Amino acid sequence: MQEEPNPIKDYLFDYIENSNTIKELVVQKKFDQIINEIIQNCYDKIISMGNKDEVVGVLATGLLHYLLTNALINSQRKVEYQGIEIDIIVPDFKTLEKDPKKTLIICIPKSSNKKIIEEKILQLEKIQLEKENIWIVLSENISLDKKSFVLSKENNSFTSIIFEIAQFSNVGGTNKFKILRV
Repeated sequence: MQEEPNPIKDYLFDYIENSNTIKELVVQKKFDQIINEIIQNCYDKIISMGNKDEVVGVLATGLLHYLLTNALINSQRKVEYQGIEIDIIVPDFKTLEKDPKKTLIICIPKSSNKKIIEEKILQLEKIQLEKENIWIVLSENISLDKKSFVLSKENNSFTSIIFEIAQFSNVGGTNKFKILRV
């Protein structure tokens, strides 16, 4: 199934493709610097492409997909499990079924409405019983009872997400945080 064309993802991946520094930062495993560079150079243009919460959600999803792939962290994105849509699951559903402690669900709600976000979290808690293994990516700082990351130009905490996902993934034993040479 082919994904619909998306101007935000197109802009993001055109920027990555045409950037010499990002390729070098990938080789050096400097994922926080990649995120910083993209936010400094793409955020304003992407924000102008539509509703802030929605475009930041698309940016976060695209950026996470790119970074997880380059960090060689197993993940699935934009999938449905037991009728519940999941933005990103690390590593996969088989692990969720066998050992929820080793499975991370990342929710990118595309909303800053606290009530909508909390409803989504309640849905996810039905399938991920380890409640601390549900992380949220937001377009602005909202007080939630979950580990959350804010993707914004100011007060950006999203830069640490790949390292925290890698740390989470490595708790299970072998170090999977290798790097793909691009």
